[in-house]
Amino acid sequence: MKFINNKLMPGGINSKIRRSFLHNCDNWRARKKIFLVLLPALVLCACGNRTIPMAYQVSNEYAAFKMFDILDEMPTARPFAADLVVVPGDYFGEVNQEMMEATGAAIFGTDDKSILYAKNIYEQLSPASLTKIMTALVALKYGIIDTFITASGNVSISEARAQTVGLERGDQLTLSQALHLSLINSANDAAIVVAEGVAGTVEEFVLLMNREARALGATNTNFMNPHGLTHENQYSTIYDMYLILNAAVKYDLFNHIISLPSYTTTYVRANGDTRELSIQNTNQYLQGSQDYPENIVIIGGKTGTTQAAGHCLAIVAKNNEGKTFLSVIMRADTRESVYDQTTELLRQIR
Repeated sequence: MKFINNKLMPGGINSKIRRSFLHNCDNWRARKKIFLVLLPALVLCACGNRTIPMAYQVSNEYAAFKMFDILDEMPTARPFAADLVVVPGDYFGEVNQEMMEATGAAIFGTDDKSILYAKNIYEQLSPASLTKIMTALVALKYGIIDTFITASGNVSISEARAQTVGLERGDQLTLSQALHLSLINSANDAAIVVAEGVAGTVEEFVLLMNREARALGATNTNFMNPHGLTHENQYSTIYDMYLILNAAVKYDLFNHIISLPSYTTTYVRANGDTRELSIQNTNQYLQGSQDYPENIVIIGGKTGTTQAAGHCLAIVAKNNEGKTFLSVIMRADTRESVYDQTTELLRQIR
């Protein structure tokens, strides 16, 4: 074997070795290119036929960039929070802090994505009947509003002081009627009818509630029932309730129902008789027994009260320009104080 200046000279066996070497080098370069192209697929398929749980897909409802706009034929990612108020932490603004004794409170401007006040908005608290906002949201998204539902034995609620309208097993009413009773009068038996009418069982409906909560970004929330009666594993936050309410107000029927001071309806009892039922809204602003700033209009809202949750109140309001504001208070000491504190929040609206 002969080398000149460290180079292998052609001829005989040396020439064959050189050609083989160059051929192998070319093959390696080709294989390298193929390997680099296939590397992402190899990584994803490294475990044989195993699939990756929650693998990223544009269509996946949990994807952070799930909505795409087309600009010049190029898909552009639209951030999940593009239409939401983003709050890094507490913000007290000009609110009178001496009167804000509730554990959590906030008021959000949905049109300009502003925060006027925020206190403990990420602390997990019992939501009481604010739960029914999510119940309504799921029903409006998945239910058929005029369908008739037959009440099951689950409408018999024995918890002390639980709000009901006296529904019994075998009673028949529409989903619309049950939603009105649940949102206006906070009837817990009506919330059961809503849940079973939409999903068949309370358990399946609760699965829908939690799935929709996570899709909205309400990841500090967990539901165990559709009405809000106390359960140790049922909790939410001020911010998550804002996310849920913000989604619910996109439905005209929701806005209409929560704006009604009273409601009268007739449904069929289990024995075939009819019963006329008249209820009042639990929202004291709509009853005229609580004052609020003159520069705003109260659209409606939802009340909630249990021993574990204290007094809760979510309000939808508009200013003179028609801009929407959402306020949420959780765990206030008394009914009077929850309205006083909400009114203080509403005073921040300009």
